[in-house]
Amino acid sequence: MNKTPLTVEGAEMLRAELHRMKTVERPNVIAAIAEARSHGDLSENAEYEAAKDRQGFIEGRIMELEAKLATAQIIDPKLLDADGRCVFGATVELEDMDSGQAVTYQIVGDDEADIKLNKISISSPIARALIGKYAGDIAEVQAPGGLREYEIVDVRYI
Repeated sequence: MNKTPLTVEGAEMLRAELHRMKTVERPNVIAAIAEARSHGDLSENAEYEAAKDRQGFIEGRIMELEAKLATAQIIDPKLLDADGRCVFGATVELEDMDSGQAVTYQIVGDDEADIKLNKISISSPIARALIGKYAGDIAEVQAPGGLREYEIVDVRYI
């Protein structure tokens, strides 16, 4: 069975979503189905169909979250001792070799990636190019706009 890498923060985020799905969303959709049933003929009841579709989505998401958490390999970046190497959970400061622009990313699991928060997925092209490299190394990333080069300025485990 494949392990799903998650940071501690990412695992908490999934646990919170699972809790919300089970304690808020599931009861709400059950109530909506009961309300729609009370309206009579189910064969032409759009509210009933919509509520049943929503129930299917919620139950599917609950199963997906439970499976991800069951197979999670939770990694705390603060406890890593990777000797300055770029690894899962590391926060990496980069400098674009062309523009000189600095950017900082944390390498996280697929479910917790959010570019607005500077969290990139372990399976993204830039993270794959960074893994295993050290501060001072150059990472070449095949981006949609062509080949980009980044110098790794610093690697932190925070």
